[in-house]
Amino acid sequence: MSTPAFPAGGTLLQTFKKSFVDVPIDNNNDNAISTTEFLEAAESLTTMFDILGSVAFSPVKSDMLGNVKKIRERQLAAPADSETLQALVINELKTKKHVATEGLLWLTRGLEFTCIALSQNLAQESEELSASFRNAYGSTLKPHHGMLIKPVFSAAMGACPYRKDFYPKLGDDQANVAVELRAYLTALEKIVGILKGFQERKESKW
Repeated sequence: MSTPAFPAGGTLLQTFKKSFVDVPIDNNNDNAISTTEFLEAAESLTTMFDILGSVAFSPVKSDMLGNVKKIRERQLAAPADSETLQALVINELKTKKHVATEGLLWLTRGLEFTCIALSQNLAQESEELSASFRNAYGSTLKPHHGMLIKPVFSAAMGACPYRKDFYPKLGDDQANVAVELRAYLTALEKIVGILKGFQERKESKW
């Protein structure tokens, strides 16, 4: 049996380099989201996919990490213009490029997919993860995926572990896991909502 990825009495979320709970949002500046912390939180989230089944969910994980990479490359190329995600998008589009902007759009979709699936599963204690993830996929990523990608993601949904096997991998104390995961998903939901609203605006289109 492999060693748990979390400290004794703790949770997997406590091992994350950054949680969405800790991502700074400037309420006085159009809900500007700090780029560095957001990317670290998004990277940390992808370790969840290893627990869901590293082979089946590897396309989901690699897709999200690929989009993180696109955003980070733009941030490194123009740090002064990229302190927040919104500034990064607006300033990249001024250069007539949209690599990071498009990356953020897809990353937001991936995060929304994960957030909805886990939130639904946490709320429905009798529902298996495969059902929660399949429902979330249908309402988030699936409408944007082509015919070649859909079967790959559908296979991942079907390969989800049973909830009785999944949640113990997040922590020993299940009540504590539920409290921490709920706070984490609430913070992620807020960030996704801000980003989706921003992405609907003319200034973020290309």
